[in-house]
Amino acid sequence: MENVLAVNFAADANAYEALTKLKELDGQGQIAVVGAAVIERAEDGSITVKDEVGDPGYTGTATGGIVGLVIGIIGGPLGVLLGGATGVLIGSLFDMDDADETESVLEEISRAAHPGHTAVLAQVSEQSPDVVDAALEQLGGTVVRRPVEAVEAEIAAAEEAQRAAKDAARKQLHEQRRAETKEKIQAKLAELKAKLHIGRPVGAASD
Repeated sequence: MENVLAVNFAADANAYEALTKLKELDGQGQIAVVGAAVIERAEDGSITVKDEVGDPGYTGTATGGIVGLVIGIIGGPLGVLLGGATGVLIGSLFDMDDADETESVLEEISRAAHPGHTAVLAQVSEQSPDVVDAALEQLGGTVVRRPVEAVEAEIAAAEEAQRAAKDAARKQLHEQRRAETKEKIQAKLAELKAKLHIGRPVGAASD
C-alpha cells in the first residue's frame, strides 16, 4: 500500500537521520521509497527543502512527485486554506456523510510540520506500517500516515478550491470595475448635458 507520511521529531537533527533510515529500509527491500524530503517550516509558514531522495525508477526527484505537490500546497499560497477553521474548506468539497471523515488530510499533514522545526515528508510503498513506525519511533518521530489516493484527491480538490477562489475574486473585481466605469460614464454624461444645456427650460439663461 502506498502512503504519504509526515513525521515530526522532538530533536530536529533526527529528521535527517530518519531520511537515512528510510533509505536503508528501502535498500533492504522492507519498503519502497518513492520520494522523501526533510523540510523546514519558517515562522511565516513558508517551507524550505533541506534534503531529499527519490526512487530512480520514478520521473523526477522527491519534490517532483506527490511529496513536491504537498510541499507546494502546505508551504505556498494554498496554505491559507489549511489554517484554522478554513482547513475544513478542502474537506467540505467532498460529499461525506461521516463528520469525523471531513477533516482535511492536507491539514493534518500541514500540522505535522511545526513552525521553526524540521520534519520529514515521504511517499512510501509498505506492506505494513510497523516497519517504518518502529524505526522512526526510535528517533522520537511522530508519524502521520495517509493513503496516497486520499492525498491525491485532496490535492485536486485544493487546486479546484484555489481556482474557484480566483474566479470569485476576478468576478468581484470585474463587477467593481464595471460599477466604477458606469459611475464615470454617468458623470461624463452629466457634464456633457450641463455643457449643452440639456434639460434646461427653453430660454433659460446660461451660466
